[in-house]
Order: sequence, then C-alpha cells, then structure tokens
Amino acid sequence: MTLAQVEAGVGCPLSMTYSVIPALRVQPELAAEWEPRITSLSYDPRLIPAGRKRGALFGMAMTEKQGGSDVRANTTQAVPIAGEEYTITGHKWFCSAPMCDAFLVLAQAPGGLSCFLLPRFTPDGERNRFHIQRLKDKLGNRSNASSEVEFRAAWTRRVGEEGRGVPTILEMVVHTRLDCVIGSAASLRQGTVQAIHHARHRRAFGRLLIDQPLMCNVLADLAIESEAATVGMMRLARAFDEAAAGDEKAGHFKRLATAVLKYWICKRAPVHAAEALECLGGNGYVEEWPLARLYREAPLNSIWEGSGNVQCLDVLRAVQKAPDSLRALFAEIKEARGADARLDIFVSSLRDDLLEGKMDPGQIESQARRLVERLALALQASLLVRHASPIVADAFCATRLAGEGGRAFGTLPAGVDFGAILERHF
Repeated sequence: MTLAQVEAGVGCPLSMTYSVIPALRVQPELAAEWEPRITSLSYDPRLIPAGRKRGALFGMAMTEKQGGSDVRANTTQAVPIAGEEYTITGHKWFCSAPMCDAFLVLAQAPGGLSCFLLPRFTPDGERNRFHIQRLKDKLGNRSNASSEVEFRAAWTRRVGEEGRGVPTILEMVVHTRLDCVIGSAASLRQGTVQAIHHARHRRAFGRLLIDQPLMCNVLADLAIESEAATVGMMRLARAFDEAAAGDEKAGHFKRLATAVLKYWICKRAPVHAAEALECLGGNGYVEEWPLARLYREAPLNSIWEGSGNVQCLDVLRAVQKAPDSLRALFAEIKEARGADARLDIFVSSLRDDLLEGKMDPGQIESQARRLVERLALALQASLLVRHASPIVADAFCATRLAGEGGRAFGTLPAGVDFGAILERHF
C-alpha cells in the first residue's frame, strides 16, 4: 500500500509474480522449478533464460480482442507435442508486463480451454516465439508496459488438466484482485493526504483552507472513505493469510469478500480522486502535481482483473453456489451487532433480501450492483465500528447507511468533529 502511493506501475508485475504461485502448485513439478526464481529477493533485468537469472518475474495473457472478459471465446490454439508440452499459436489483445520471464496463458487444447506456462526461452536456450505487436497507449499506468502479443507455435507446458484452464488461472487472478483492492485503498489514502496537506498550507479569502468549515467537511469525508477502504483491505488481506494457513472459515470469507471489496473500493477510487484533485483547484489539474497521475490511475483497478459487472456476477455466483461464503461474510458483519443501531437495521434488511430470499429472482442480476454495494458498506461499517475511532464510525454509519449525508463528498451532517477525523490522517 505504501509503494502504490508513490508509483503504481511496478505493482502489476510484482502482483502477478507472487500471485502465480497458487496456480503453479496445481502442477507440482513446475512449482518446484519456478518457485525459487519467483521468491528470490533479487531483481535481474537481463533477457536470458530464467534458469540463469538471480530472480524471475511472471506475467499473464488471458484476453483476446473478440472476447475480452469472456475468455471462453478465446481462439488461440494449443497443439500437444509430448506429455505436458504444447505449442501455442494465436493472439492476445492484452498482455501486461511483456518483459517478464514467463507467462500464464489460456488457449484451446483438444480437451478444451486450458492453462499453459509460456517462458521467454525454450528449454534449449532459444528465444520462444513470443512476438510483441505493439505497446498500449493507455490513459494511465504508463510506467507499466502493456502489450498486444502474438504466439507462433510458441513452446509451453500445460498447468493443470486440459479443459480446466479457467479454474487454474483463477488461482492467480484471485490474488491479483486482492492487489487491486490494495492499490485502490492506496489511491484513496494518497488523495486524502495530498488534499489535507494543500489545505493546511493554502490561504484563500484571508484564511487557511483547513480553517474553513466547508473545506473541512470535504476533507473529513474523503478521510472517512479512505479509512473505510483501508480497514476493509486489511481485513481481506488477513483472510488471505488465514486461508493459506488452513483456516476454512477464512477461505469462505475470502471467496465472497474479495469480489465485494474489489467492486466497491475500486469503484470509489475515481470519484475520490476527482474530489481530492478539486481540493487543489487548478494546481491539481496540472502535471506538476501528483493528483493528475492519481486521477488517471484511479479507474484502472476497477477494470483490471474483472470489471465491476464481472465482480458483481461473481458475487451472485458465490451466493448461489457457495453459500458458506455468504454465511462467513455475515458472521464477520455480526461481530459488530448491537454496537450501532443504524448498522443493525441496515444488516437486518440485507439479510432478509439475501438469506430469506425476499429479492425477486427475476430482478436479482439487474440489481446486482446495488446488492454488492450494500454488502460492502455493511462490512466496512462493521469493521469501523469495531476498530476505528467512534467519530469516524459514527459519521460513516450516518452518511453511508442511514442516508444523513448527500451523494457528493463534503455532505457530512452537522455535529461531526471534522478536526478529530483529519488529525487521524495527517
């Protein structure tokens, strides 16, 4: 989170590199070969075979131009050679960090869509048939290369069973979704800090901005959003650690909470960045200040590793096919039961809709975004009530659950101690 506030571009290759380990462990011999390179603490930028490097980085290439998020529409073909070795021919519309040493890719094998490890060099030390067509001219995240690539009978090794490509690569995607949540929480934190710092030193109309009540309302609201994102992100990260250590309940919680928080925290980042930028006025809109970069970066995590609709549909899938995940999420929320009446009322309504089946089945998909938003707010409120300052928790419940605030930032109700909230963030 600290790193992402300074420079977000390196986050993608770092995230993909550590996230690939669960997927590789589906194929133990590949994990044994690659994990020592992946977990090395040395960065080696040389373009040489990975076995001769001090450390290696991993990338991922899933989407194609005709399908996008619908990877089952992929047309890249994998032809068996011998055993788990295949050649792959096709095009990938989006391949992040193409300088990496190896990639997980999806391709159509005889048994269906499958996952493959494609290294930059073949076992005999020759450059693999991995061709960069162009680098993307992106809105933001410009320090991280993203590319279109073509494979021409590229040498690969299968990871997992034929036809099980999506479940295999999702072992990697789930961890990178956690990093999208972390990156967006970092964006909210950095935007808040920049806005507060500016307000503490900028004078207008005879006073520092920080001494002007309306500006304090805006800044305090930004800070509340940042704190809610941070506590949600940290709880999710803890669940990943607990699940990796064998905690079954944490695994169920992680299954649903990842999609819920990926949707909501990433969705809040662009509007938060816009408001933080406005606090700096014209200065915020020029490239000499960091808010311009932050503003361009903000939409990315909402798109990366599955857009908002993809996350919401994943939530519906988890609710229907993995009911233990919903029970685990509500068990976490219930830890705050009785601490705030507004939260209790909000959660009771949510439980009725989800657990008692009061939502119209014919409308549930079209209303999925609202449902996921409510789940996220309930979880954030529960965490704030238990772990944050009572001032922050009270303001969050009043404005996000009880509707005492408006839709724009800076509409906290009368009586909120703006100064106490701001002191927690600067």
